Amino acid sequence: MPDPRTSTRHPPARQRKPPTIAMVDDDRNILAAVSMGLEAEGFRVRTYADSETALRSIIADPVDLALLDIKMPRMDGMEMLSRLRRHDNVPVIFVTSKDDETDEILGLRTGADDYIRKPFSRRLLVARIRTVLRRHGKADAGDPAVEARPPIRCRDLVIDLDRFACAWKGKAVDLTVTELLLLAALAKHPGHVKSRDQLIDAAYGESDYVEDRAIDSHIKRVRKKFRVVDADFREIETLYGVGYRYRHS
Repeated sequence: MPDPRTSTRHPPARQRKPPTIAMVDDDRNILAAVSMGLEAEGFRVRTYADSETALRSIIADPVDLALLDIKMPRMDGMEMLSRLRRHDNVPVIFVTSKDDETDEILGLRTGADDYIRKPFSRRLLVARIRTVLRRHGKADAGDPAVEARPPIRCRDLVIDLDRFACAWKGKAVDLTVTELLLLAALAKHPGHVKSRDQLIDAAYGESDYVEDRAIDSHIKRVRKKFRVVDADFREIETLYGVGYRYRHS
């Protein structure tokens, strides 16, 4: 019998716990349907129909990511996020039926990582959750292994899709997931025109519920963020009635 003190057997590897998602929505039907879908994808889900209860619970027992509805009674999603940020930097995706661009801008300024409108496909939601988790360096046991992707380089622009980082002339530009995916779709093929439908596919996947003007709003914000770093940034060109392209030279 081998001496257990000299055994070469290794202890079994510890399994990673699946990411825990907190979902806050006053519509219990949505809570039930979405939580079932996320659990089927390998996530653990805690659901809350009341934002104040959710806030106390998340502060006491942190989660890996929170899905917050904006339109909530007593305390809306933006107020909840603002109060949550005083205690925790948990990644947050707003899930809402509101289609006012002002709400989206306010939500992102409040500190949300991304924004998705109802109705949405489960595939789209899961992709956004996994993307935000990877961006924050959180392990996702339900995420299929993917090969490392080389950064996208186009003159002074560098996009690292694995780390969800972007730099212009060596300076970091803080983009949301959606903004980064849109920019990557353009920068991969400089000089090639991308229609709004093509950009919707690149940033949202298979979704039938995204309007063309949402792309225009995202592009406008991307330009604004780059011009904070470089006032002369003019790389994203508009072809009216056609789409957008990243300047070739």
